[in-house]
Amino acid sequence: MAGAPARYLVFFQYFGTRYSGVMETKSDQALVGVQNYLEKAVAQLRPSAPVKFHISSRTDRGVHALANAAHLDIQRAPGRPPFTGAQLLQGLNHHLRPEPIRILSAQRVSSTFHARFCALSRTYVYRLLLGCAHRSQIPVFEQDLCWAPPGGPLDIAAMRAAGQLLLGTHDFSTFRSPRAGAAAPSPVRTLQLLQLRPGRGLLGQQRLHRGLEFWEVKVKSKSFLYRQVRRMVGALVAVGQGRMAPGQLRELLELRDPRALPPHATAPPQGLFLHSVEYGPADLAPPSVPAEEELCGLSREESVT
Repeated sequence: MAGAPARYLVFFQYFGTRYSGVMETKSDQALVGVQNYLEKAVAQLRPSAPVKFHISSRTDRGVHALANAAHLDIQRAPGRPPFTGAQLLQGLNHHLRPEPIRILSAQRVSSTFHARFCALSRTYVYRLLLGCAHRSQIPVFEQDLCWAPPGGPLDIAAMRAAGQLLLGTHDFSTFRSPRAGAAAPSPVRTLQLLQLRPGRGLLGQQRLHRGLEFWEVKVKSKSFLYRQVRRMVGALVAVGQGRMAPGQLRELLELRDPRALPPHATAPPQGLFLHSVEYGPADLAPPSVPAEEELCGLSREESVT
């Protein structure tokens, strides 16, 4: 008789331009989700039952991930021991080639662990490139990895002042996509971190592109609403361009209306990176440790995106 399936936590990264997003889509589309490739790869390891990846954080088409997370249950044939984390990592990466998707780590976790509900926080970084008069000035190796807002330099001090107004617990209805619909989860979120800091170009080629400046907007929360990060960044850039005063972000928050933010104020997807997903040590305990009765201290109905 076969034993219980082994549950694993994997961290993985991907170049989002090639995919419709991270979530699974129908296989007959021109672009499919990262999840399609992950599940195709694990099927090559010959599990005795189909395997589904339960992904921590949704990302849209064009959005990248330095480290997303997922859990999966693998049942092997009777008499076959569970994969070690190293074996699973090596096997998945072998079958993911040549896609720009990589498994960073794999480890056994308790059967009560859930990659979505157990996450303590999610951190995103948005990369801005300043100094480009035209898109053709974006360095080749930065194409699809940053946003070069038009209109000259940005007022960084004003953007930082505006960002401070978004910190803390608020109803972020204005900053979620109108497409979220009435069935969306509660719009109340706690923004733990919002930093605007100088960034770096890839491959250290700043000397070849004098006059260009990279900046990063780093945000952290337990969860975000659909397109919340891109809409907040778009509003901050509008402040930096002088099209909006810093105090207007407070007014937008108080309106609690997604239609209050103009559609063009949403930053494009290519500059956004899911930087990390954080879990607590207790949730990462190996399966030999007795499981908690409640799933990570959360109900399954709590929604995060």
